[in-house]
Amino acid sequence: MLKKIVNYCKACYDELVHKTTWPTRKELTQSAVLVLTASLIIAVVVWLMDVVFKAVMSSIYPN
Repeated sequence: MLKKIVNYCKACYDELVHKTTWPTRKELTQSAVLVLTASLIIAVVVWLMDVVFKAVMSSIYPN
């Protein structure tokens, strides 16, 4: 059982060190900016939907 775990760990290490392609700093920065931009756009859309829904509900159910 211990030998299987050791072999598994060695295989994982070998794959991470020799077979995995890591992004460059530029690619990572571009991806981060893209995710941040998309998150902000989605947040604004959800906020606008909330504002519209609140206005509609206020007109249907006035205080």
